[in-house]
Amino acid sequence: MNPRSEPLLWVQLVGLAAAPLELLLLFLILAGSDAGPFPLLERLLCFALGGLAPAVLLWRHPADPWSLLLLKTPVKGRRELQNRLSGLVHPLPLKLAQAAGVAALLPLLWILDSRAGLAADLSPLANSSRLVDLLLAAFLLSLVVWQWHQLLQAGWMLRRPVQQLAAGNLPQAEQTGHDLLSLGLPLLLPGSLQLIAASSPVAPEQQAEQQQGSDLDEQIP
Repeated sequence: MNPRSEPLLWVQLVGLAAAPLELLLLFLILAGSDAGPFPLLERLLCFALGGLAPAVLLWRHPADPWSLLLLKTPVKGRRELQNRLSGLVHPLPLKLAQAAGVAALLPLLWILDSRAGLAADLSPLANSSRLVDLLLAAFLLSLVVWQWHQLLQAGWMLRRPVQQLAAGNLPQAEQTGHDLLSLGLPLLLPGSLQLIAASSPVAPEQQAEQQQGSDLDEQIP
């Protein structure tokens, strides 16, 4: 019952590599139109929709670790280990770290929007409406918030000791499904990873020395 055997937790860690591309896309989206007469209000509204609202929702209902937005593992098809991991109570330091990452998006959004005019010629939404750009930026921010929450959650779950998982009570799959925010179609059924214990094979030179030693022992009367 090792959490490191769950492939979806590792996939969520790999999702960190997509963050620079998402921020670049956010920069290009904001470059599609000029700032309106109230840029302060526009940025706060964009952050409230794309950052603050998802963060509040995920604080109350943590992200389902077996959901990848578009696809998820069906509740009734989950293994015992998956149910035990889903039933873990998220500690306050984990939630505070997730909230701190969301709060950092506000100054980041501010910087990107204030300098978005430098990439106006490269924007795929050139000469578009400011409202459309803000709504798309809010959607992209919500995606970043989801990935950030799953990243920290997956890292925390991968460090859970086996003894803690085995000692806890097995929660009901239906109960954990109501407590977590689970998005996607229930079509994802990955198998568990087969963890191989590390072994130290004998080097060929060591085998030769052992063979020579045994031959000498046989020759000595």
